[in-house]
Amino acid sequence: MPIIVQLDIMLARRKVRSKDLAEHVGITEANVSLLKQGKVKGVRFDTLEKICAYLHCQPADLLVYQPPSDAQEK
Repeated sequence: MPIIVQLDIMLARRKVRSKDLAEHVGITEANVSLLKQGKVKGVRFDTLEKICAYLHCQPADLLVYQPPSDAQEK
């Protein structure tokens, strides 16, 4: 998938536990885990806004576009 979720990196940088983020944002710890693993199809903007506010970051700190290489496309 060309969108890489770097939530785990930001949590580590901010020294924030997944449980604390989940409580603040209002989602389950399981959903935070799925986000960290990049196993979600989408994220609501209001959820992304709450995550960014809590972690004091920008959406681009959490989501990175990585174009597929030619070898992966074939």
